[in-house]
Amino acid sequence: MNNAQNFKENVAISTFEETKIDDGFFILMYKNDRNETQNIVKDIDSDYIQFHFCLKGSSKFVFNQGRYALNILAENALLLYNPQRELPINLEADPNSWIVSVLISIKKFHGLFSQEAGYITFLSEENKDKKYYKDGVISPSMAIVLNQLINYNLNQSIKNLYFKAKAYELLSLYFNRSEDANVEQCPFLVDETNVIKIRKAKDIIISRMAEPPSLQELADEIGLTLKKLKEGFKQIYGDSVFSFLFDYKMEVARKLLEAGNDNVNEVGLKVGYSTASHFIAAFKKKYGTTPKKYVTSLN
Repeated sequence: MNNAQNFKENVAISTFEETKIDDGFFILMYKNDRNETQNIVKDIDSDYIQFHFCLKGSSKFVFNQGRYALNILAENALLLYNPQRELPINLEADPNSWIVSVLISIKKFHGLFSQEAGYITFLSEENKDKKYYKDGVISPSMAIVLNQLINYNLNQSIKNLYFKAKAYELLSLYFNRSEDANVEQCPFLVDETNVIKIRKAKDIIISRMAEPPSLQELADEIGLTLKKLKEGFKQIYGDSVFSFLFDYKMEVARKLLEAGNDNVNEVGLKVGYSTASHFIAAFKKKYGTTPKKYVTSLN
């Protein structure tokens, strides 16, 4: 990062044009067609991966009250992720600059790829406590999608659908790799020993969801410290071990109820609840209705 002691305090303040694609998934756009620098500020949760694309002009991302900055030039992209702390956007958009940003939660991001692609380098010993950033060039195919987004002029009724399609297309192009490409160009697809162990932990709790091991027992079984298990699971799956397991159990329970072969008590037992009242309370917490009312609604 470059030193940015000369951070401009007097630039004009502006806002992004924001489009929600899905839960945990947003597109931000800003066209600075003026002759003065614009400052755009937005709070971002630490669970989000940030992709920033500069279509023309140049801009600067400022951090730490102006002490550091990352420049982004025309036809370049910047990936930012910091699992340890929030990474708010503080953008200085130079005159005649266009920026498109994609924000996606690590949980949502993981769900976009197959399990075999769920590897990230942040878990390596030397990287796990570091913020991560990567710059690169916008490919011609990505540039087409970015220009379609920023120059959108179709009917407003289809805007959200169009943006959703283009957001997925953009990420697909960003992570497109030839077979012989250097794996380092895609930080989320690198095979790390620790990540394999974390995936094993996920498989263990799913296979034994009715009687899952304690966190310490799970850590011992996969050969990681308790701390690495907790941190790694959160980074890959975007949730704690037991919060992930709870969601999984409720989804299994919902499907069992839909199948209709088991009553409420039997479904509760299959997903690890010894009493029906505990299962009913858990189901209602997740879905806002009781298992019995859910089954009735299906009919």
